[in-house]
Amino acid sequence: MTKKITNIEDLKSLRERAKEEVDLRTGPKDMQITIHMGTCGIAAGARDVLTQLADELGRASVDTVTLRQSGCMGLCDQEPMLTLTDRSNKSFVYGKLNQEKVRKIVQEHVLGGNPVIPYMVKT
Repeated sequence: MTKKITNIEDLKSLRERAKEEVDLRTGPKDMQITIHMGTCGIAAGARDVLTQLADELGRASVDTVTLRQSGCMGLCDQEPMLTLTDRSNKSFVYGKLNQEKVRKIVQEHVLGGNPVIPYMVKT
């Protein structure tokens, strides 16, 4: 259920949240994270991964990451998956994601710069 807008402050708050969501998905940033959202990925929970990833980045006030969506990567048994591409254009593919893994990837790789090797599918 959406919150009813009753004053100008509610409207400003709504506008700011919408702007933050657009900013997360556009423009050149230090890092790009692509959530693989093919049918198999969605069935395995990719939407939940995308939502949690956006929430984790928001809580950490990260504004150097662009979130994107793509289709299937062809590794259906590894879904849900994401590909993190860093500033040097090196890609890290993480698979079989869940809430705990997403949280750790944000903390250790996005914020700390240290890939979480046990969660990787390939580098």
